[in-house]
Amino acid sequence: MKRKRFAIEQIISKLRQAEIMFSEGKSLDEVVKKLEITAQTYYRWRKEYGTLQMEQAKRLKELEKENTRLKRVVADQALDISILKEVSKGNF
Repeated sequence: MKRKRFAIEQIISKLRQAEIMFSEGKSLDEVVKKLEITAQTYYRWRKEYGTLQMEQAKRLKELEKENTRLKRVVADQALDISILKEVSKGNF
């Protein structure tokens, strides 16, 4: 069975829908069936994204992308430094 991947915005939207359904008195089983997710997924999403607003989610996504880029830059610099050390020792 193929797994669906949801964007952060979609997750937050589904969590808001779940809050509305719970306030209407629906059970957890009814809510997760309507949202087409499992109860475990609901609880994991609520734990991770429950307090985020849409703007915060977009900012989180931008920061994660920037963090990935910076990690790549640091890795490239570390490789360059190790190459320069080897060349300066004459062990090439």
